[in-house]
Amino acid sequence: MRHKFLIVGAGFAGCVCAERLAAAGYRVLLIDRRNHIGGNAYDCVDRHGILIHPYGPHIFHTNAQRIFEYLGQFTKWRFYEHRVRAHVDGRLYPIPINRTTINSLYNLSLDEAGVERYLESVREERTRNLTSEDVVLSSVGRDLCEKFFRGYTRKQWGLDLSELSPGVASRIPTRTGDDDRYFGDEYQFMPLHGYTAMFQRMIDSRSIQVRLNVDFSEAKNDFQYDHIVYTGPIDDYFERRYGKLPYRSLRFEHAHLPDVREYQPVGTINYPNDHAFTRITEFKHLTGQHSPGTSIVREYPQAEGDPFYPIPRAENEALYKRYEALAAVEPNVTFVGRLAQYRYYNMDQVVGAALKAAERLLGRQEK
Repeated sequence: MRHKFLIVGAGFAGCVCAERLAAAGYRVLLIDRRNHIGGNAYDCVDRHGILIHPYGPHIFHTNAQRIFEYLGQFTKWRFYEHRVRAHVDGRLYPIPINRTTINSLYNLSLDEAGVERYLESVREERTRNLTSEDVVLSSVGRDLCEKFFRGYTRKQWGLDLSELSPGVASRIPTRTGDDDRYFGDEYQFMPLHGYTAMFQRMIDSRSIQVRLNVDFSEAKNDFQYDHIVYTGPIDDYFERRYGKLPYRSLRFEHAHLPDVREYQPVGTINYPNDHAFTRITEFKHLTGQHSPGTSIVREYPQAEGDPFYPIPRAENEALYKRYEALAAVEPNVTFVGRLAQYRYYNMDQVVGAALKAAERLLGRQEK
């Protein structure tokens, strides 16, 4: 059977494109090399009845009403504001850094203006923020940098702050008030019944055929189609012609604690300086479930394994640009998503990119 579109990857980008193209009346074949849909946002109920995220916590947040309303067609929402603590010198402090963090850490009693003056006194002036180290030092100074950022970054990326592009550190704000939410976006919710249920509704169409456990590199000649929407690693598509694009991977250590009702006070605790893992997430905070036991996950960053994060460095961007040039002239292929565009996208940004890609494709079909 011939399909108008072959979509490679059933994560956010692939599922959004599949839904939009099928809604316009086109036949779509959606494939994924894993045995499930949802990509890294896939969730499932563990054998203890707790909804978990096998690939680490995925917290939805956005300022884009259009994206929130689009996804709302396929799920009801549960209001949830994510809170994170950092384990530093045996104590837990709010992260992003705020007034409570500074007062508790240094035994002070500053008001917001006092926090601003304090930060001004410890900041290290930079004429240009060329690296993530520049961003952090010019924002919170050296001591807070060493306590909260440098060790975590080294574990997460395998690189020092001074070796990463400024955009990595710019993702984390610094606050002078007591707002301890990890994100400041207008819309902060979790899919009420989970991400997988949302994806299932999204691609529930007679015009969408789903094939799992299919590796595109091995099976691309097995199907008939007119156009490819590719969401995998762009360097893989071109068989690493210019070399491998660097990605950071993760290993997850899941555990169930049968006699522990609550393991930690918030959804996630970061460990910037202790242990080999970067953070522990307790899923019941995210889902709102109630049970006598609890399920947690520890995250261990690593160099090898499934690609999770494009590594933001100037030389990696230059290599990506070479692949992007190939993609621009590749006939009948659209590249979209975090791996295909080599971008450190949040989930809402992936949805936005996929909606735009689908709109462009539909515009071409009309012409």
